[in-house]
Amino acid sequence: MKIRQISVFQVDLTLAGGGYYLSGGRLFFDRLDSTIVRVETDDGVHGWGESCPWGATYLPAHGKGARAAMDEFAPRLLGMDPRRIDRINEAMDVALPGHNYAKSAIDMACWDILGKHAGLSLCELLGGRVEGPVILHSSISTGTPEQMLANVDNAASRGYRIHSCKIGGEDIALDRARAQALAAHLPDAGALTLDVNRAWLPDQAIQVMNAVEDRSIYFEQPCETLDECLHVRRLTSNPIILDENIHTIHDIAHAWRSRICEAIGLKVGRVGGLTKARKIRDFCVAMGIRMNIEDTGGTVLADTAAVHLAQSTSTTHRRATWLCHDMCDDDIAPGQGARNAGGETSAPELPGIGVDLDGIEPGLLAAAYR
Repeated sequence: MKIRQISVFQVDLTLAGGGYYLSGGRLFFDRLDSTIVRVETDDGVHGWGESCPWGATYLPAHGKGARAAMDEFAPRLLGMDPRRIDRINEAMDVALPGHNYAKSAIDMACWDILGKHAGLSLCELLGGRVEGPVILHSSISTGTPEQMLANVDNAASRGYRIHSCKIGGEDIALDRARAQALAAHLPDAGALTLDVNRAWLPDQAIQVMNAVEDRSIYFEQPCETLDECLHVRRLTSNPIILDENIHTIHDIAHAWRSRICEAIGLKVGRVGGLTKARKIRDFCVAMGIRMNIEDTGGTVLADTAAVHLAQSTSTTHRRATWLCHDMCDDDIAPGQGARNAGGETSAPELPGIGVDLDGIEPGLLAAAYR
C-alpha cells in the first residue's frame, strides 16, 4: 500500500454565541481556521485527518501555517506506506523540524487508514477499548462571575459535570471574585477547573489560588513558563494542570522530574498527532499523571480521533475530554462521530476514526499533492 495523493481542504468554523473569551478576556475568538486532509492510497483505501489551531494568538500555530507547512513535507510522503506511521512521522520531521501542529492531520489520516485496513476502530489500535463512557468537560468563556455561573448552569443542563472556566485577567480582585463564586457553586455544578491560559505572573497566581479554600479545584496553566509554574507549585496547594507548556514528551518528562503538576491537558494537535500523543499518554500512565485528552480545536473529526485516544486510556488516568465541535455553529459530518450524550461520549466502533467526510465540498480544496 502506497500514498498516491494528499488533498488539503480549508474549512472555516464559526464559534456559537458570538465568540469566546479566554485568559481573562484578553484573547477573543469568533472563528477557527481548520485544515482537513484526505490521504489516498493505491489500494483504494483513504483516511481523513485534521489540524485546527485555536486561532492564531493562543499558541505559536495558525491555520495558514499548517497549510504552508504541507508544501514542505507532503510531497516527501508520496509513495510511502501510510501504515508505517512511525516512518511517516520521521519523514515529516526530517523535511520540516518542529511545526508539530501542522503534521497532526497527516498522522491522524494515516491512523484512519491503518484502522480501515485492519478492520479495527482506532481505540483498539491505540491500546484497546476501555469499556464505559468517556467523561466530557465544558468550556466556559471569561465573563463576570454572574455570567460565568449562568454559563456553567447552562452546560450542566446539557449533562456536563466537569467545567473548565476561563479566568486570568489583569484585575486580580475580579479573578478572586470569579474563582470564589465558581468554587461556592461547585456542590451544584460538579467538578471545577479554573483555566488561566498562562495569563498570571507568579505573585498573582499565588494570591488567587490561596484565596480558594477548596483543594479539589484544579488550576490550569497559571503562568507562561514551566519555571514560573514551578514557583507557584511550591507556594500553593491546589492541583495544577499544565497545558500550553506540553509540546513534546521532553516537556512532560521535565514537568514530572520537577513535580510541577498533577495533571496535563494532552491536546493531540499541539503535540503533533496521535503517534506522539500516545507516547505522552503512556508516559503519564507510567508516572501517575492524570490527563484531559482532547484536541486543540476543530470539527467532529478531530474530536473523535481524540476520543479514541481517551477511550483506550485507563479511567484512573483520564480526567475528562472536550468536544470543540459542540461549541461551533458548523457541523461538517452530521450524525457521525463522538457526540455529547448527557456529559459523556464514546468512540465509534467503526474501522478507523469512524467519521466519513467524502461529501466535503470540492470548493474547499486548497491544495493537492500527487
